[in-house]
Amino acid sequence: MATEGGTRAIVAALVANFGIAVTKFVAFVLTSSSSMLAESIHSLADAGNQLLLLVGGKRSQRDATPLHPFGYGRERYLYAFIVSIVLFNLGGMFALYEAYHKWQHPEPIDTWQWVPVVVLVVAIGLESFSLRTAVVESNRERGGQSWVRFVRSAKAPELPVVLLEDIGALLGLIFALFGVSMTLATQDGRWDALGTAMIGVLLVLIAVVLAIEMRSLLLGEGATPDAVSRIERALVGEGVSSVIHMRTQHLGPDELLVAAKIEIDGTGSAADVALAINAAEQRVRAAEPVARVIYLEPALRNKD
Repeated sequence: MATEGGTRAIVAALVANFGIAVTKFVAFVLTSSSSMLAESIHSLADAGNQLLLLVGGKRSQRDATPLHPFGYGRERYLYAFIVSIVLFNLGGMFALYEAYHKWQHPEPIDTWQWVPVVVLVVAIGLESFSLRTAVVESNRERGGQSWVRFVRSAKAPELPVVLLEDIGALLGLIFALFGVSMTLATQDGRWDALGTAMIGVLLVLIAVVLAIEMRSLLLGEGATPDAVSRIERALVGEGVSSVIHMRTQHLGPDELLVAAKIEIDGTGSAADVALAINAAEQRVRAAEPVARVIYLEPALRNKD
């Protein structure tokens, strides 16, 4: 399943988004603000996305079967990809449609004018807490990487997904607050439509970024350069002179496939070769614990 930190970030975001979605929808019913409707749908979509991440993490723990001999680790990538689709359609495209409709038929906010402002300010506080949780948990995983590098290179999808969703949610709330405030100040409902459009564009962009990253993981990414270097160093040892070539691929965030052709001493017996291969596998697993599936082919290097 997701890492403990990833699960904490998901649960924090789920609780925050569900509560915020309810209050935003009540504010929409009272004021007919399109920004509030877009934001309530956005929060509801985010809450559904967090449930999808939890389901994906649970399903990825299933044991391997003859039909899926390498297990179900990539289910986490699949469900994260579904998250990007939901965010694009239910979040971004709905907001853009609502913005278009509101621009064609602008309406001022005449009743309960203080409600959307209060709701949005409280929601900004709750989303800030959720984002803080995601940042704290991500800092434990990203090391010295930049945030962009972390999102692009992370093999576990939960923290990057929640991080991007929380950033999008916080910016969306600021856009909604801008649209609502300007509508209240000018009594021109097109400001509300503009805030809604900004939310829609933001969600579409985030969904596209998530889809691109999850597509790459679904296709199968190799180990990071640092991990490849550790594995290559670990392979060389007693009975193994060098690595002729090697391929790696993540079967899931916590499971790495390693396939390598290694140079051995041609004077040893079959038993010596088997012992050398077993020792090399042990060294690799000690150097890179996620390397759980290892296939080594002994060979003699061509001296020509």
